[in-house]
Amino acid sequence: MTTVVAQAHFIFGLRTGVSNNLCFFDEQTVVFPSGNSCVCYNTVQRCQRFIPGSEKSLGMRTLAISANRRYLAVSECGEKATVTVFDLQHEQGRKRKVLTAGDMHVQEFVCMAFSPDSKYLIGQTGGPEWMLIFWLWEKQKVLATLKTGNLNNSVTQVSFSPYNNTQLCVSGSGVFKLLRYSEGALKQSSNSKVESFNFLCHTWVKEERVIAGTDTGRLLVFESGDLRREINVASKAVQEQSDSNLLHRQVEMKKIKETDNDQGPRITAILAYSKGFACSLGPGTVCLFEKNEEDGYRRSREIRIPPDPCSNELTPAECQEIDTMCISPAEETLAISTDRGQLYSFSLSSVEINKEEHFEFLSQSFHSKSITGLSVCIRKPLVATSSLDHSVRIWNYETKVLELYKEFQEEAHSVALHPTGLFILVGFSDKLRLMNLLIDDIRTFKEFCVRGCRECAFSHGGHMFAAVNGNVIHIYSVTSFENILNLKGHNGKVRGIEWSLDDTRLVSCGMDGAVYEWNTQTGKRESESVLKSCSYTDVAFSSDCKTILAVGTDLTLKEIQDCQVLREVPADEVAHTAVAVSHSGRVVFTGTSSGTIRAIKYPLPIQKEWIMYQAHCGAVTKMVVTFDDQFLLTVSEDGCLLMWKVIDKEGQGLKSNRQIIHTEEILVTKSDLEEKTQNMLELKMRLEELQMENEYQLRLKDMNYNEKMKELSDKFTQQIETLNTMQQAMKTEMEKHAREHQESSAEATVKHSKELKDLELSYSQKLIVEHERYQDLQHKYKRMQEDYEKQLKAVEESKIQSLEELTQLSEAKLQEKTQLLVQCQEDAQQQACEFKEIIRQVKEDEEMQIHDIQIKYEKKLQTEKETNTNLKGETGLMTQKFQSLQRQIDDRCTDINKMKQERQRLLGLIRSLESDIEDLKRQISGHVKTNQDKDQTISSLKKKNQELEKLKFVLDFQLSELKKQTEPQQDDINEKKEQIHQLEEELVQIDKSNTQLKLTVSDLGLKVRTRDKEMHKEMLKVQDLEAHLQRLKSELHNCVSFIQEPRKLKESVQMIYARYVPPTEGVKKSSVDEDIQRAFCRQRDYQEKTVNGLKTRLAKSTEEHEKVYVKVMKEKGALITEINELRKELYLARAQVKDYTAQLAVLKKSNKTRPKPEEGPQ
Repeated sequence: MTTVVAQAHFIFGLRTGVSNNLCFFDEQTVVFPSGNSCVCYNTVQRCQRFIPGSEKSLGMRTLAISANRRYLAVSECGEKATVTVFDLQHEQGRKRKVLTAGDMHVQEFVCMAFSPDSKYLIGQTGGPEWMLIFWLWEKQKVLATLKTGNLNNSVTQVSFSPYNNTQLCVSGSGVFKLLRYSEGALKQSSNSKVESFNFLCHTWVKEERVIAGTDTGRLLVFESGDLRREINVASKAVQEQSDSNLLHRQVEMKKIKETDNDQGPRITAILAYSKGFACSLGPGTVCLFEKNEEDGYRRSREIRIPPDPCSNELTPAECQEIDTMCISPAEETLAISTDRGQLYSFSLSSVEINKEEHFEFLSQSFHSKSITGLSVCIRKPLVATSSLDHSVRIWNYETKVLELYKEFQEEAHSVALHPTGLFILVGFSDKLRLMNLLIDDIRTFKEFCVRGCRECAFSHGGHMFAAVNGNVIHIYSVTSFENILNLKGHNGKVRGIEWSLDDTRLVSCGMDGAVYEWNTQTGKRESESVLKSCSYTDVAFSSDCKTILAVGTDLTLKEIQDCQVLREVPADEVAHTAVAVSHSGRVVFTGTSSGTIRAIKYPLPIQKEWIMYQAHCGAVTKMVVTFDDQFLLTVSEDGCLLMWKVIDKEGQGLKSNRQIIHTEEILVTKSDLEEKTQNMLELKMRLEELQMENEYQLRLKDMNYNEKMKELSDKFTQQIETLNTMQQAMKTEMEKHAREHQESSAEATVKHSKELKDLELSYSQKLIVEHERYQDLQHKYKRMQEDYEKQLKAVEESKIQSLEELTQLSEAKLQEKTQLLVQCQEDAQQQACEFKEIIRQVKEDEEMQIHDIQIKYEKKLQTEKETNTNLKGETGLMTQKFQSLQRQIDDRCTDINKMKQERQRLLGLIRSLESDIEDLKRQISGHVKTNQDKDQTISSLKKKNQELEKLKFVLDFQLSELKKQTEPQQDDINEKKEQIHQLEEELVQIDKSNTQLKLTVSDLGLKVRTRDKEMHKEMLKVQDLEAHLQRLKSELHNCVSFIQEPRKLKESVQMIYARYVPPTEGVKKSSVDEDIQRAFCRQRDYQEKTVNGLKTRLAKSTEEHEKVYVKVMKEKGALITEINELRKELYLARAQVKDYTAQLAVLKKSNKTRPKPEEGPQ
């Protein structure tokens, strides 16, 4: 891999479309998404720390920071949406856990929130599921899920109560639910009818109070999930309607629903803090509401986004809609993000009376749309960008500051900085404008008729510039503004141009798949490379200007020299959109359509070798390396400018051969200078006049204040004396009250102690008596049990007749008792209603009395507090001269507070004693009720015992009969089981015989195969012999030709004899061969006979096996039918048992209704 790496250094821009996209990490650091990363930005040190997103992510959706501001949760879309939790205290933002929705297929999480103890995390999935997932995130465990929305009712925000980590709130379009996590599930604790409201945001103000904002500009207050009232946001004095009684609240609810159609400013963000809450009230406006003494809210401040002096009238800055609000931990700074990707802050500690309060930029103004152009200069550390948001901006990449920016009426498509950094070339849809970079403005001084200029570039010497118009490249002189050359040759739009270092050549690429190298002096093409299947997007010279590097839609990086492709970095899944080469020639940087940056070593490798960095969330449009090789600058369709520090692997910057000195001169017009000098003179004159006026007014004020001080000192001395007398009188009264309270409390304690002792004695005696009664009842119960056992033995024969009579009697009595029960229930209900009415009236009387007493004491306290506060406020102005008097007043105040505390303590004692008396009364009534209940339970237990004994006898008799019926059936079942077992054993034996026969058949088959092989060998021998015979015949035939010549004939015969007849053993071998053939024939006949016999035996055994199998199957079928019949009989028997038990239960109930159990059996 290459030794040169890029390190993310600073980013300008905010990623929109992410909910909750701004939060405070500490008092000086904010966290926001930018590009494909989350950025921790220190506003004091102006430095950034990056937390990169995941590689396969399709984009961030929402952020959430924990209550302890340590953990950051980031939700990312994809085939399976994930939530990644980062540890912000770690330097690199260490990844802690990755959470998913488990088995559910979820594409995105639209909102999230941490619990107040940072243990739990909730995530709301998007449509169509709209599931709320509750995680124990440290263990990556899903604790509970709940469906919160549907296609018509979407959810916009979820949150935990800051006072309870198991209470949640969910709001959205027609949705407002309070949920509680208990017993491993999310349960809805309330459900108010809010189908007509579209809630955009909500916040917890108290433990049970939630304030929600709607898209019609209404602030609704919910108490315990019920809609109680509406906060009036129209005026400064906010009036709230009270909920004193139910009828008034119903009328208020009707009014709220009737006025719901009134359109107002959208409330898109709301945030609670210690003094109250802040909410966005329409575009560019934030209102602060503070608590008042009547448990309501008062509109205290209004903060607006200031109008931008550099913007045009089409898109004013104050019309931005606020997306997110957050407040610093110390509640000193309020920060907001807008829908146009801007960050603002406001210091809450600053108070400006009678002045409009405005937000300030948190860092700089950012681009809000896709950046189309990027350019750097040589003489200054400046970078220029143009965007579809109609603006051109000049940034300083060393100080990380926005130096200049200006918005125009049209979209800026391209930009080029002059090497001196004093001029800029901007391409618009109608014209190309050459502008001066002044001290505080970008001003046009020459226009060129080049329409829709998508690419423009100054030469390195600054004496020429090239501008693209469709498929033609125009070259102009900077000094004379003449059109020197028109380079024509491309068939498609030109997408990229670059000058060589010596400005003699220009390279261009286009959508027609052509890369041309032009001579800028003659206007002729020096080289060309055409690939029609590829549409090129960017082109660059190598560091030595010998080769050309180009990227396009064929997903490859090509190096071209002399009309030929020298090298080609292999294709990947993502297309390259931009290319930049370092001036040292060690590395090539490319930008991709997915927003990533790749560092590829130079010379280019053959394999896929590069380092990939997560950078932007949109396609990279332009990228450039600064002339000192220290920074790589990239811009994208996401509207972000990202600065990368180019370093080697040891962390040191690259050494450049060029020595670049940055200058500081600025262009200023003569008219501007004269205006400024004139303004300076006027301001100096105004300053002197103001100083004179201020001195005169200060003297007058000193005189007035001295007189007022004398008057106030006299007043305060008199008031202090009166206060001293008042305090003494109050002391005496307080002492009297204290004595009276002590005496009354002592008497009350004595009385209560006596009453307690008497009650203890009386109840102990009653308990002893009850215990004795209980023992007597137990003895009686035993005797009764013995008597009933004797009677049951005697009544066994006449049981059936008595049962019939008893059923008739019990039915008649049951009817009577049911009528009585209905009457009793009605009486009991009437009594309960009356009792509830009495309790309610008593409670109302007590509450009225308590309320009156409380109002009296509160009025007294308020009067005392008001007098004290007035005195403290007046004396605060006189602290320097009356320190001794102030100390005395403070001492008096402390004494008064002590007396108040003693008074409150005594009131608390009285209340606690009253509560103790009520508890004792309740205990007494409870003891009486428990004694009555015990008597009732004893009598009911006696009746139950008698009925259960009767039931036991009947059930025993029925069980014995059922056993007698089922015993023969069980014997039949056992016999059938034995038969099945025998048949199974026979089947096993037949299987064994079959396996033995199969083994014998396989052995015989092996023997037959061996015989076949031997036969084959013998056949081969016979063939050899026939060949020998054939040869002998042919040779004998040849000998016949020598029949006239006996010598030759003899020689030829001897030769044949010597060749074919071996010495003496020939006859023996032939005889042996004949014997072998005979033996082989005999064995073959024997084997064939044995195989035929085995085949017949096998056929017979298979027939027998089939017969046995058929027999077994028939027997099995018969057994199954018998078993089914037996099961039916068992089912009928069980039904009879159930009927008998039901009859017994009826008898039981009838026995219960009898007044005396002794009369029944007799």
